[in-house]
Amino acid sequence: MSHLAQIPPVIALLIAGFVALGTILTLLGAIGLVRLPSFYERLHAPTLGTSWGAAGILIGSMLMFSTLGSRLVIHEVFLGLLIMLTTPVTMMVLGRAALHRDRAEGHPPPGTEGPGQPLK
Repeated sequence: MSHLAQIPPVIALLIAGFVALGTILTLLGAIGLVRLPSFYERLHAPTLGTSWGAAGILIGSMLMFSTLGSRLVIHEVFLGLLIMLTTPVTMMVLGRAALHRDRAEGHPPPGTEGPGQPLK
């Protein structure tokens, strides 16, 4: 018999829900990365997908290993905090580097293209 049979059904449903939510959010971030047209639009979807998707998966993992073990598993909170802090900062640095490159090459800033006057 598997050690997973020791998990109560209510906790197993919570774990499955958090893991499913995390994987769906991560998948949506990956789809957004592939489908969105410009580089600047592509920055947003993977950031949310990675941050909140990883959070859902880590919460599900914490619930499972805390239920199976004799102690509370909290070291994954540290991993989650690192992911939640570093992913948005990395994407912000990438966005600023791309904006700097566009300005150096003489391209108009994002959001000012199109007919008529630039957006304000």
